[in-house]
Amino acid sequence: MAARTDSLDLAQLRLTPGEARRLDLEVALDSVTFGDQRYVVAPEAVGVRLDLDRTVGSGWALRLRFSAGLEGPCMRCLEPARPTFEVDAREVDQPGGGEELASPYVRDGELDLRRWAQDALVLALPAQIVCRDDCAGLCAICGEDLNAHPHEHEREPDPRWAKLDELRFE
Repeated sequence: MAARTDSLDLAQLRLTPGEARRLDLEVALDSVTFGDQRYVVAPEAVGVRLDLDRTVGSGWALRLRFSAGLEGPCMRCLEPARPTFEVDAREVDQPGGGEELASPYVRDGELDLRRWAQDALVLALPAQIVCRDDCAGLCAICGEDLNAHPHEHEREPDPRWAKLDELRFE
């Protein structure tokens, strides 16, 4: 069983430049609010693989990989959705390397693993969380679930455009 941790003291690893280490850990993730809907992370504690490489100049090259599922309403049909997402995130922290080489998750030799995993999961989310890729959603006219009862409605033309029917281009 992997050790559960929210943060990791990088100095305790005692890696010299050029050395690397792979750790299998568990991280607790919070629920995600997306599109004004709450999605619960399942399981709450996910197994993560953390690759750490010590760079020259007391820096770090980091890679975080894990799989996490969300449980909540489908954004198209409102039925329960349980998609799973594969996350593969990388960070570099090189002291003195400027803002682009400073990881927001490493501070004073401490890696905030929980915050990094939470942010990486949110960044891996698609534009819509759906129950299945081909979800048809709800009918815009009657509100019926188009997955269970596919149908179409005859639409009356919008009366505001009626004058355009009188135009003749000859």
